[in-house]
Amino acid sequence: MTKQPVSVNGVVRWKDVGQSAKTAPAPHEQKEILLRHAIGEVLRDVRQRQGRTLREVSHSARVSLGYLSEVERGQKEASSELLASICEALDISLSKMLREVSDRMAVEEGINVPDTVPTEFSEQFKREYGIAATSSKDIPGAEPLAQSR
Repeated sequence: MTKQPVSVNGVVRWKDVGQSAKTAPAPHEQKEILLRHAIGEVLRDVRQRQGRTLREVSHSARVSLGYLSEVERGQKEASSELLASICEALDISLSKMLREVSDRMAVEEGINVPDTVPTEFSEQFKREYGIAATSSKDIPGAEPLAQSR
């Protein structure tokens, strides 16, 4: 790789010429997904869907307003105890919140997570309704999982 002078508005800068294949970014490189970012996004989305403020949730969860804000922005790694407290304040189970995080991360990673119904439920559904259920879409009143943000 060599350097070449380039003048912009009278200021000379040195530009790299002839980049090697090593330094060029790969076109299909995946974006790094951090768990704390995904958790924060889900917690914020749940809170906003409920129409609640950070102040209300931080008070209910007994967490400082600033810390909860940092967790929602993915700047802090929350402990499992803290996550449980926040989820309780939001009236959502920890497992449901983590499931939504998992689903979102799978979408970001390009992984197709099949929405399937266990065989025993499918058979019971078929006996009761006369049709087979292969996914939650086939079950009346079932909540579909969020597939994108």
